[in-house]
Order: sequence, then C-alpha cells, then structure tokens
Amino acid sequence: MKLLVKLLVHGILITSLLVALSNATFTGALLTALGIGIVAYLVGDLFILPRTSNMFATIADGILVFVMLWVIRAVTNWTVDFPEIFMLAVFAGSFEYLFHMWLRGENLFGKRQRAS
Repeated sequence: MKLLVKLLVHGILITSLLVALSNATFTGALLTALGIGIVAYLVGDLFILPRTSNMFATIADGILVFVMLWVIRAVTNWTVDFPEIFMLAVFAGSFEYLFHMWLRGENLFGKRQRAS
C-alpha cells in the first residue's frame, strides 16, 4: 500500500515536471518516475531510513533522485538541465520527508493526541 502511494506521487510529480520541462515523452518520463520510485523505496525507505534519521534518509533520497535523473538525462538526451533536475530532487525530497514520517507512524503535523 505505502509503495503504491510513493509510486503514485512520484509518478505524478516527476512525470509531469519532466514532460513540462524537457523533451521527454510521457512514457519515458513515467517509466523514469516509476524506476526512481522503486529504487528510492528499496534504498532510502527500506535500507537507510531504519538505520538513520529521517533527515539523513531524505537527503539520501534527494541525492539519489538527482543522480538518477542526471544519468537518465545523459543517456536519453533529454533537454533538462541542472536547475530543473535540482528542483525535481528538492520536490521529491520534500515529499520523501513527509513520506518517511508516515512510514514511521509519526504524526505529520505535530498535533499531540490526548489520552482518553
């Protein structure tokens, strides 16, 4: 369930921005977003997050998104440059921070629940 939420958000976020900011096709951008989502889930959420802090895992996920997009851009000759890739990584990292809180069962908005 949580992987599906991650793939859906990554699919919408990364696909829409790649299509809007570059010459990427919808299919290529969608496959890229899904690949990034799966790798980020396996590396960032299942391996790094349980062993470290949310902030460290978020930064690692952001760097992972940046590097993967940079490599894919070079292979596919997409017209997306450093500022756009950096922006995508920051947006993905922002989502990842909240997603990690959800994975850990933390309260997303800091409201304390009262004991009944």
